Amino acid sequence: MESPIMTYLRELHAEISAARGGTPYTVAPAGTSIDPDDFGICLATVDGYVYEVGTTRQEFTLQSISKPFSYGLALADLGHEAVDAKVDVEPSGDPFNEISLAAGSGRPANAMINAGALAVAGMIKGSGGKSAVNRIVDLYSDCAGRPLRSSPSVFATEMRHSDRNHALAYLLSSFGIIEERPTAALKTYLRQCAVQVTCRDLSIMAATLANAGTNPVTGKEAMGIAEVERILSVMMTSGMYDDAGAWASNVGMPAKSGVGGGTLAVLPGQAGLAVFSPPLDAHGGSVRGILTSQRLSQEMEMHFVRSARAGRSAIRASHDITELPSGIRRNDEAAVVLAEHGHRARLIELNGDLLFAGTESVLRGISDLDDAVEVVVLDLRRLDEVGAVARRMLARMQRALAAEDRMLLTIDPEDLLAGAFDDRVPVFDTRSAAVEYTENLVIGRYGRDLDLAASVPVTESPALSGLAPEAVRRLVSRMEPRHHEHGDIVRRVGQRFGGVHFIVSGKINTIATDPDGKRVRLSTLGAGMTFGELALGTEDRQETTEKAEGPVELMVLGPEAIDRLEAEEPQVAVQLWRALTRDAYARVDQYLRETAVRFRE
Repeated sequence: MESPIMTYLRELHAEISAARGGTPYTVAPAGTSIDPDDFGICLATVDGYVYEVGTTRQEFTLQSISKPFSYGLALADLGHEAVDAKVDVEPSGDPFNEISLAAGSGRPANAMINAGALAVAGMIKGSGGKSAVNRIVDLYSDCAGRPLRSSPSVFATEMRHSDRNHALAYLLSSFGIIEERPTAALKTYLRQCAVQVTCRDLSIMAATLANAGTNPVTGKEAMGIAEVERILSVMMTSGMYDDAGAWASNVGMPAKSGVGGGTLAVLPGQAGLAVFSPPLDAHGGSVRGILTSQRLSQEMEMHFVRSARAGRSAIRASHDITELPSGIRRNDEAAVVLAEHGHRARLIELNGDLLFAGTESVLRGISDLDDAVEVVVLDLRRLDEVGAVARRMLARMQRALAAEDRMLLTIDPEDLLAGAFDDRVPVFDTRSAAVEYTENLVIGRYGRDLDLAASVPVTESPALSGLAPEAVRRLVSRMEPRHHEHGDIVRRVGQRFGGVHFIVSGKINTIATDPDGKRVRLSTLGAGMTFGELALGTEDRQETTEKAEGPVELMVLGPEAIDRLEAEEPQVAVQLWRALTRDAYARVDQYLRETAVRFRE
């Protein structure tokens, strides 16, 4: 099924597509057609998943979005101190192409404005048989995860319309900021601006910065963490030029715009955002790119203040209910139903935070479940923090599941998601209760109510199913009925063997003590089940406590009755022990699995 994140992005795209205003960049090679209605949104996570909507595979010119990446290459080549000597890290408050250099030194304010980018381009040299431009394009390609190219026709057009950049290059040369031919630095800069990317490429480049310099799709390290740290810092204060202060306040993600129509934003440790839409505002930023970034920041809580923790999957583990049974011992028919259909219910254990990245990982995990999964149980007990984005997006997910006749349950003893869902979402305090409920749903749907009988006569007990009817009748004649009220201790740990107990109606909880001294419910036995016979294998001592849950009706074949049976009807006694042995082996195996699960908690 589609993730609510994708559904949200489709809705957002449709809404913002209606926004008008702005003018596309007019400097382009002859014959180039620019469609102002082109609009794409890509959101790439730090584990390499990309959400795409709209015009995401059409190439456009990188332009000024190239600046932070070339800045990182210069920092890696020369070191921070050498680069800082020629390019400052202060916001300028000026438009991107302003001729503004520090008095006396001629040092540009930062690497995000044209003057700073020209200075950076002049610092990057050829190496290893590759020109400066080829090294730059290689870096961009590593960040995008595919080979990119610089467009010769775009470069030639930019050269013919770059009088202001020519002036800046020569001015920087006069101060010694550019040490070699100023036109060489200018050409390097314009060639990097002419690199062609798609919206998808741009989102992966942003995600590479979010992922501390490692491309999350290819796994290749494109740049070091020290360079990424500096890049993102300067992008936050200066990436949006004279609109940087408003951007930091309203969006709160390091970002860079380009007159080619692209907008790149980074949520460190969590995701990279890219938007492509050609119409530009007065600051040179994409009108729809800015609107999209603002909405995502507000509605998906992507502002750095709200999403300060590193993004990692909030899914700790995922199991079908056959791997983590409730502890209710089922009759043979019900056990077969659960074995065959248990995969239709999935329990997902969460941990950490449900902020943007954690919520996204959970939504994706649910969306990727096989269509056969009809019930999803979210275990919230290990969560630390739950943001508003989690409540909104999980509510969307619950409605999407319900529309497909699928169900969501939560294990939420702390009420972390209180009010997020409608009344169709059952909430449980314990995993055992949630899984028991889920098992009953599966059995009820696929087992024709096999396990829902309120009363099971001893003559129909699964443990005695292999005996002849006459043998069963003789056994029943030797049993005595017993009644217990809710909370009664039927058998206590350490007691000597007290006979075989057949449950006619009600439930019996089997309780043990874990290594920490904590009382743990191992299983719940219902009508048609037996208990007590396992004491015969443990020096005639009861190893667990059996406690009534609600009123319970039993039929008990006591120790004296068993002794008389063996003396008077040995053949019937042998049949009984064979039947109980088979049943006990099956139960011991289930106890071991259930004990392992509960002690693991």
